[in-house]
Amino acid sequence: MMGFWLVRLVRLLCLLCLSGVALPALAHKPSDSYLALDVKGAQVSGQWDIALRDLDFAIGLDQDGDGKLTWDEIRARHAAIAAYALERLALSTEQGPCVAKANEQLIDNHTDGAYSVLRFTATCAAPVKSLDVHYSLFADVDPQHKGLLRLTHDGETSTAIFDPQHAHQALAVAAPDRWRQFATYVKEGVWHIWIGYDHILFLLSLLLPAVLLAPPANNLRGAFIDVLKVVTAFTLAHSITLTLASLSLISLPSRLVESAIAASVVLAAVNNIYPLFRTRRPVAAFAFGLLHGFGFASVLGDLGLPQGALVTSLLGFNVGVEIGQLCIVAVFLPLAWLLRDTRFYRLLLTGGSALIALLALVWFVERAFDMPLLGS
Repeated sequence: MMGFWLVRLVRLLCLLCLSGVALPALAHKPSDSYLALDVKGAQVSGQWDIALRDLDFAIGLDQDGDGKLTWDEIRARHAAIAAYALERLALSTEQGPCVAKANEQLIDNHTDGAYSVLRFTATCAAPVKSLDVHYSLFADVDPQHKGLLRLTHDGETSTAIFDPQHAHQALAVAAPDRWRQFATYVKEGVWHIWIGYDHILFLLSLLLPAVLLAPPANNLRGAFIDVLKVVTAFTLAHSITLTLASLSLISLPSRLVESAIAASVVLAAVNNIYPLFRTRRPVAAFAFGLLHGFGFASVLGDLGLPQGALVTSLLGFNVGVEIGQLCIVAVFLPLAWLLRDTRFYRLLLTGGSALIALLALVWFVERAFDMPLLGS
């Protein structure tokens, strides 16, 4: 039985590290697109921001194969971009489908790179009361892709998140369902922490010593209290900055935030090898958690919700992040407690921390100096 848990823990750590290699520079920014729809009578005006890197992978934009996209290359593929996107978005009402037509196309920058901006209009058969949206962008090439939708009508805003498992949703334009919106963002918060490899590795680095340092050493209650202090400090800190950043009260440059998050992972991991703040890990969790909150806020900032809708979405997203964290702790603590007296666990504490520190150092160099080391 002990061997079973050893194998499981090794696989978990390796999976996290290898997944981090697969997404080196933007470890908590998955493939997203941002779709804004404004309903006026029977007319729907749309703006769709789609990452150029995703479009290049799906339909090929880099015509000369030099790894760099120029404006001429993108402009030459405008018709293909519009056709590819609009074939994967269907809008309809009770009276039937709405006919979409592409308009101008621009380029804009988000926190994770350059995006193609497709503006279009869709004409429906009658004034829209409820809009059925079927979204399948990149469903055949990226099962983790998400479409973040903002729907506005007469000053009211509703939101939705699409993925291959939730490709069809019906949205009421007059009275958005705030509870449904809240539940959607709870789910998104859980998912965001689970694929936020830098956040997970930071948290695990702080938690690894818990079962060895908590006094008394053989008291599970002491280890639980130590873990609780670290997680509570981290939660409180990132909740503060997540809220402030999402409400646009504080803003920091994306490169600074991403680089600082990577540096925090390095320091948390090195602390397990050479003590920097071992007895003050909750304090470190709070200090670094302030930085991580800005990282959590990036996806909500890109969505660009107005204040009324943002409060509901922000609360749901924050609750989801905490649920995701608690799930990680619930898996970690029993395994760590079972293995605490083994040579393997002490090797994991030092060797695993060294591996995490090395990976995070690569992230830091890539983010701070815009220097890809592991590929994209």
